[in-house]
Amino acid sequence: MTVDQTTKVEQLATREAINQALDIAMELDPSVFLLGEDIADPGGGVYQVTKGLSSKYGLDRVRPTPISEQAIAGAAIGAAVAGMRPVAEIMIMNFFAVCLDQIVNHAAKLRYMSGGQTNVPVTFRCSAGGGMQFGAQHSDMLEAWLTHVPGLKVVVPSTPADAKGLLLSCIFDDDPCVFVEQVFGYFMTGDVPVGDVRVPLGKAEVRRDGSDVTIMGYGRQLNDAISAAEALAGQGTSVEVIDVRSLVPLDTETLLASAAKTKRVVIVHEAVERSGFGAELAALVAGELGGGLHGPIVRVAGKNTPVPFASSLEWAYLPGVPDILAAVERVNA
Repeated sequence: MTVDQTTKVEQLATREAINQALDIAMELDPSVFLLGEDIADPGGGVYQVTKGLSSKYGLDRVRPTPISEQAIAGAAIGAAVAGMRPVAEIMIMNFFAVCLDQIVNHAAKLRYMSGGQTNVPVTFRCSAGGGMQFGAQHSDMLEAWLTHVPGLKVVVPSTPADAKGLLLSCIFDDDPCVFVEQVFGYFMTGDVPVGDVRVPLGKAEVRRDGSDVTIMGYGRQLNDAISAAEALAGQGTSVEVIDVRSLVPLDTETLLASAAKTKRVVIVHEAVERSGFGAELAALVAGELGGGLHGPIVRVAGKNTPVPFASSLEWAYLPGVPDILAAVERVNA
């Protein structure tokens, strides 16, 4: 989110920005309620994202659940069909594997199968990603699973401001949304607009203007992309950084305009490279621009292995600034 100079802002960590979005949504609309494991006070969730909300709104609207992702997803979808706006926390993104039937065969399809008569305004929140030594079963980025399913909207914010603004848009959207929160980014701070300020779904943002190379991606790796762009600027290479942030719906216009301008493209994300969402972005750019590019499209992503537990191996697995610099060198060759 580009914050206007006249907009009042405050410094918040990402987890605080998400908490604020939930608070605003619940205050605006009594049909908004939360459900998930351990989300009530005094803990307020594993990362304290929902801290204070059950004390303010009560356990009818901030509902702790059993450890059953199928039950969480099923209850949330049923409530959405009945006219509520549930926000369901699936604690770890890996656990979507337990409740995909509910999300893929029910949430994503009910509006289509009812001829548009049944909306499913449910938001699924989840933590995801590596860098915290949580091991292979708690560290994946699996957004490509979900973008493959027609009927789901999928967003991955990279800043606290976008976390707040995108989550508000998801909650008040009439279709099912998946909101991915990278654990390592929970503690990152930044300027966040005060109040009900929303970021529209389906709109990418140019985080840095440039003319020689486009880096496009989403999530906390966008911060690595900006660091790489700043380093390359000192060497005379002008890099444009595009934050995709809304994977579905996708802002193809902004992405293609940047790629057409620079004619060199690097794609960055944390998920493993094989069949990752970066492949979809690469196919989009190649299909539209084809021979108009001056170099190969290069993807920078996680290694094709389960996420390691050992810290040194985990950081070797994760894409970082050196990988982005090497990719830019390759497209410039």
